Amino acid sequence: MSRDATPPQASRPLALAAAWMGVALTSFALLAVSARELLDTMEPVQFLFLRTALGLPLLVPLAFWLAPGFYRTERLPLHLLRNLFHYGGQVFWITAIGMLPLALVFALEFTTPVWAAVLALLFLGERLNRGRVVALVLGVAGVLVITRPGAQPLDLGILIGLAAAVGFAVSLTVTKGLTRYDSVFTILFWMLAMQLLIGLVPALLVWEPVVRADALWLLVAAITGISAHLGIAKAFQHADATVVLPMDFLRLPLIALVGALFYGEGLDPWVIAGAALIFVGNEYSLRRERRGLT
Repeated sequence: MSRDATPPQASRPLALAAAWMGVALTSFALLAVSARELLDTMEPVQFLFLRTALGLPLLVPLAFWLAPGFYRTERLPLHLLRNLFHYGGQVFWITAIGMLPLALVFALEFTTPVWAAVLALLFLGERLNRGRVVALVLGVAGVLVITRPGAQPLDLGILIGLAAAVGFAVSLTVTKGLTRYDSVFTILFWMLAMQLLIGLVPALLVWEPVVRADALWLLVAAITGISAHLGIAKAFQHADATVVLPMDFLRLPLIALVGALFYGEGLDPWVIAGAALIFVGNEYSLRRERRGLT
């Protein structure tokens, strides 16, 4: 073996991280498709409630098997804060899926780390170093490239998609604190349990009878809602964020392909260019922080 070859023991974690990210990417794509298919027969809040109601009994046996005691936590207020914003972000995200091309929704979601950096600056006292400034500037530039204000009308769906990213950013910021104390299964369990209660009344207010043809897509949504989070968490266990993030960016071409093949959606080069700017900024910031640079 040459000196430049990657040792088998070093390549195995990367292979595992890639495999788990494959699970996550496929899950996100299937989740988006299931939402698009079901929005013809139900409102986003009903879709989210049913997905959660089916997902909870799927998660609990798995959690008992892999992480006994997963339901124990001393951070219930933080879980509640996280899930209020995560629920809102999901409602906005699902609503945007019914209004915009799938690739555009995913591109707007990539702004989540940008908003999370702003929130950490404002509320957690984190300071802006060079990497974070670059990520913030390129993130804002990416949003402007995607939305092109002045060159086209600002679509309501775009505002809703950005609102989803802000909701996810708050959730992400709180999750950073929770992971110091609770496992991924604890966070997933309280996410489903709390959002089931949070979403009950909104779902009942717009409830429509569920037809048999919806059952398969609801099951897909329930499974992928769990497997997407689990896939990303497992990927981070096997590789650094600077390795996982580029893999996560593959969500965009994947969902663009799905949108083109199944919904006849064209591939907007402005969306790809804007998302690329956001990705480059996030990747640059992560690499500097990994090396301890300010």
